[in-house]
Amino acid sequence: MGQNEQVTAPAPFPKAPRGEFGYDPEEVDRALRVARERYENFDNGSGGKRLTAKSIRHTAFTMRKSGYSAPHVDAALERLEDAVAVREREERVAQLGQDAYLAETKDAARAVLKRIQRPAGDRFQRVTAFQRGYSVAEVDEFCDRVDAFLRGKASMTLREARGVAFAPKRRGYEEGQVDLLIDALVDVMLAIR
Repeated sequence: MGQNEQVTAPAPFPKAPRGEFGYDPEEVDRALRVARERYENFDNGSGGKRLTAKSIRHTAFTMRKSGYSAPHVDAALERLEDAVAVREREERVAQLGQDAYLAETKDAARAVLKRIQRPAGDRFQRVTAFQRGYSVAEVDEFCDRVDAFLRGKASMTLREARGVAFAPKRRGYEEGQVDLLIDALVDVMLAIR
């Protein structure tokens, strides 16, 4: 090797296909570096900024050409979220005890059920007539699936819950409320794994 040649480490993720957008590599690399530090220092909170399953779930990156393949990065983030959720669950059980932890999880599941048992079309607030929200029909269909899952009548994977997407529609459901329900559902699913 010549004196001026540098050895570069291979990219941690494949690039998005040519002509498609992917996640900004610098943002992804920085986020994963910080996450790794916080994961390795989980017990001391890494200077007060703790890595949580929820913070991982809410991680977002700028899309750009020649970026990292989004499905590959998303899969890595899901694995990290799962690992952190296990640590959080173990910590919570150690704090509360198994019975209290299970009671807390059941309460969270009941809160999700209470919301989704509202009548179809009225489960969440609607946006104004001139705004777009999540498709009421699609969200209601998802809520019916969640209801069946929580009652043990149907299966649902974490990937399905995390990856659900709804079409934008006028007079749709308020996105923030629906997203909070999905967050709560994912928290319950991680807790009962």
